[in-house]
Amino acid sequence: MARDHKPSRRHARIVAFSAATLAIGATALAEIPVSAAGKPKGHDVSSHQKNVDWQKARSKGARFVYVKATESHTYRNPYYSQQYNGARNAGLIRGAYHFALPNKSSGRTQAQYFVRNGGSWRADGWTLPPALDIEFNPYSSKKCYGMSKTKLVGWIRSFSNEVKRLTGRRPVIYTNTYWWKKCTGNSAAFASNHALWVANYSESAGSLPAGWQYWTFWQYDNSGSLPGDQNLFNGSMTALRKFARG
Repeated sequence: MARDHKPSRRHARIVAFSAATLAIGATALAEIPVSAAGKPKGHDVSSHQKNVDWQKARSKGARFVYVKATESHTYRNPYYSQQYNGARNAGLIRGAYHFALPNKSSGRTQAQYFVRNGGSWRADGWTLPPALDIEFNPYSSKKCYGMSKTKLVGWIRSFSNEVKRLTGRRPVIYTNTYWWKKCTGNSAAFASNHALWVANYSESAGSLPAGWQYWTFWQYDNSGSLPGDQNLFNGSMTALRKFARG
């Protein structure tokens, strides 16, 4: 996802994706993959995009967006209000996401901080469920945060349970299959009640983490016609509104 601090998490993610892509002989695409044409188009943004021109994004096809709200238990996107409220005013369905740093504090603590600072939800048809962005550690060579697979699964469960308690919705889980396998042991513990937002910059969404039979959101490129990363929803606009309403 688009992110706020350096070193760039995008660079680390691209390195991992490039290795996976080369292994299967796929080619990253700058436009919507043919295999997913016709699905609602969206994007995700953070402070990198600053004050977004939302009318322009909508005119280019954006129908939904995820906005970074928080990271760990200390950082809040300073452009969050303009991005989140501006998207709604332009007629986009929008939601908030949290970038997890599991080595900094508990899942419960970070969930509470997230919900207090933009990660809430309401069944108005315009608000996507909160999302948890969990992937390689961008600040250390310890890409699994120096934590065991069991502890990381427990951290995600703690975060999810607290978000559910505070908002009434389970968070969407954003990750990539390579990280999920390496750092959670390819846990299938969340597939039955968490929507999957998979990151894969190849011609198709590719293999999914264990348990998930389909993706709900697919991040297929980190650049394109919309600000930030490019995403698709796996359904119709009617289905997207129903998903937002819960």
